[in-house]
Amino acid sequence: MRRWFAVLTVSVAVLGAAATPAGTRTASPSPPAAPGGTARVRAIPAELERVARVTGGTALAWRRGDPTPYLARQQGQVVPLVDGRAGRPVLDLAERVGQHREQGLLGLVFSPNGRRMYVYFTSAAGEDTLVEYPVRARPGRPIRVDPEQGRTVLVVPHVLPTHNGGQLAFGPDGKLYVAVGDGGGHRGEGPGQVPGGNSQSLDNLLGKILRIDPRPSGVLPYTVPRDNPFAAGGGRPEIWHYGLRNPWRFSFDRVTGAMWIGDVGQDHWEEVNVVPRGASGANFGYPLLEGTHPLHAAEAPGTVLPVFELWHRSGNCAITGGYVYRGRAIPELRGSYVFADYCRGALKALRVRHGAAVSLATLRLRVPLISSFGEDPDGELAVVSQARGVLRLVAG
Repeated sequence: MRRWFAVLTVSVAVLGAAATPAGTRTASPSPPAAPGGTARVRAIPAELERVARVTGGTALAWRRGDPTPYLARQQGQVVPLVDGRAGRPVLDLAERVGQHREQGLLGLVFSPNGRRMYVYFTSAAGEDTLVEYPVRARPGRPIRVDPEQGRTVLVVPHVLPTHNGGQLAFGPDGKLYVAVGDGGGHRGEGPGQVPGGNSQSLDNLLGKILRIDPRPSGVLPYTVPRDNPFAAGGGRPEIWHYGLRNPWRFSFDRVTGAMWIGDVGQDHWEEVNVVPRGASGANFGYPLLEGTHPLHAAEAPGTVLPVFELWHRSGNCAITGGYVYRGRAIPELRGSYVFADYCRGALKALRVRHGAAVSLATLRLRVPLISSFGEDPDGELAVVSQARGVLRLVAG
């Protein structure tokens, strides 16, 4: 198995509980062996300031040259956050968006030049849908978006109303990266799953992170970069990474360019995966593995193991991936990966040094139903809670 970082396996019963790194292993992914050392678990003083009290948020994005944050709401609206509240929607897709279980408007990003807005939603038919809209800038005021000018970039068939993915991000290379869930079901089985699980199949786009240029190419609605790992054959050319269950938020470290992925687990383990800048074709193992643990296989050669695992026994249920903090407001947090669990609501910060996970910090903050994070142009972070709205992370 490939591993770019040493794994840190954690069971957090209370804030400040012990964490232990399991050292680099290349054997089969059995339960972690005895710890090779003790990770430092510390508290970082931080507080939350309210940006806007608006429920149902799923994604937060900033547009180049525009200080206004824009929030995607699961019900189908994109709203500007102005003066502590949600403004009038700049886009309302409620009539097009599926509303069952985990469905909805799930992803939002602006192009690097700020001229286009991309949204990811589940259609009323359940399809994972990526649409591009031209943006009309208005100095000092929220943007305008004409819903009639939307251009469908990508549609991925999706049978069940769960595991939809939805994260969108432009990478340091200027390409658009798209997270797609495995299609639902249990352990890679059930309606809509292929034998062995969608995540392991290179013939579909489910359970993957895709990489495309979203601009048209001839008659095609997008362009596949020539350096994608399967661009020349062997699988769908859009695939960048695979073997994921429901990648619920990924991001790029704005300093190193590394990709950090929070992947929602099955029955026992949540995981964080880290991929160096430019590395492609990683197989994260699901449903052969759940984290580093056997699920459908005792061995899974060639898979990339996570840098971090979080156990469900501590009240966790679904990881919400965040960002490596590169802001200035909280110096103690700089360089740490900030993330949370949707059920438990505790914010955590993971530090990796010299290719190994070395510590887990708690922020002593609990926020219910954290669905996403946002990174502003200065590298400061915001928390998106479906219950409490949008909150800015500040020094304590």
